[in-house]
Amino acid sequence: MVLGNNLHRPLEVVLAIPVRTYDIDFVGIVSNIVYIRWLEDLRLKFLDEHWQLNQQLEQGYAPILAGTEIEYKRSIKISDRVIGRLWLSDVGRLKWTVKAEILSNDELAAVATQKGAFVSLQNGRPIRIPEELQKKYFHSQQVTHDESKNSGVRIQ
Repeated sequence: MVLGNNLHRPLEVVLAIPVRTYDIDFVGIVSNIVYIRWLEDLRLKFLDEHWQLNQQLEQGYAPILAGTEIEYKRSIKISDRVIGRLWLSDVGRLKWTVKAEILSNDELAAVATQKGAFVSLQNGRPIRIPEELQKKYFHSQQVTHDESKNSGVRIQ
């Protein structure tokens, strides 16, 4: 589902994505595997802005990806202007979920959901979601909810 005006998108990041010649497949559109790389770029931007990877590594843990679902809505060509958006949509005790949109010339080209966790670098086992990330997520949700109440916009 696409939400207008960035409503209820905790910790959202936005990235202008260049389409490269090597992204194009034999029929002249962006190959489906490229979207996976773009999602990785978006997750790295998310980490840069909200939960720095180098600090995670120093503390002995790292994020892992457990699954990706993508729904392609329209083809992207080399001359298109592409924007990616990714936000943290859910945080549980052990797992997190991000959602993303890829827009091409301001039209929805793909939606994606990725699920993951954090694992200990010592033993490779999942660890609890760090408390500070949970706090940041829940604070962002509250701010978004309060802003929508004050603007008269209803989130469903």
